[in-house]
Amino acid sequence: MAEVTYLTHKGILFNAIYHSVENFIFLENEFQLLDDDVVSVVYPKSGTHWMAEILSLIRHDGDPTWTNSVKLVDRVPWIETLEGMECALKYPPPRLMSTHLPFQLFPKSFLHSKAKIIYTARNPKDVLVSLYHFAKAMKGVKHPGSLEEFLETFLNGTVIFGSWFDHMKGWLEMRNRANFFFITYEELQKDLRSSVGRICRFLGKELNSQQIDSVVENASFQKMKGNKQSNGAQIPEMIMDHTKGKLMRKGICGDWKTHLTVAKSEHFDHVYQENMRGVKVTFPWD
Repeated sequence: MAEVTYLTHKGILFNAIYHSVENFIFLENEFQLLDDDVVSVVYPKSGTHWMAEILSLIRHDGDPTWTNSVKLVDRVPWIETLEGMECALKYPPPRLMSTHLPFQLFPKSFLHSKAKIIYTARNPKDVLVSLYHFAKAMKGVKHPGSLEEFLETFLNGTVIFGSWFDHMKGWLEMRNRANFFFITYEELQKDLRSSVGRICRFLGKELNSQQIDSVVENASFQKMKGNKQSNGAQIPEMIMDHTKGKLMRKGICGDWKTHLTVAKSEHFDHVYQENMRGVKVTFPWD
């Protein structure tokens, strides 16, 4: 099996196959966000595909024709990847885009634009478990070792896209801007319908009751799992070993409880409290 090589940019690890330093520099300093752009920002394994599907359905008033016929990566390209950037540059406005980037690597043009950012966060213990299973199936990611080993890797931030804590804290500094919207995976799980309503209000998009129902139905885990444009089934074998894992595994909250011992959970809590000290936001998992 070929050795996995990582690219380091500004102290953060990335997969060397899909990313380049040149693209990061272009993205941060030259890429222009337009006032009607909508960018979904999500730390890996925190609801990236789910939010992309929700936004795709809202864009088309709940009609699933687009989500059922066009690959998710073409509807909502990841701007930090070489392929995604190419797609974004050709995308006729209004553009829908996605990124896992921490705030310090995001386009500086955001600060002078009305582009809307939707940030989705998830309980970091669930992120850890989901990322662990995902890493075992992804060929461009180093094998995570045991869950105990990966727990330390995750907590010290030596994972692709860097520290969860830094990502969260960096983006939360934007929370008072009118063009920044914060939501959690847990809120989406608890009440998808009212969450979709809140997202629509933020986007200035008016949908009637039936259209919202259609967004909710078509963005459900079961519907997405059955949609080959959205469920990761089209990820090439050279990127993902589909026999070792699925992009959409469980889509639930609290799965960490079946994986972490009491001692490991307490250790995680200790590191979490140290890192999040001073963050004046209450999360569903607190």
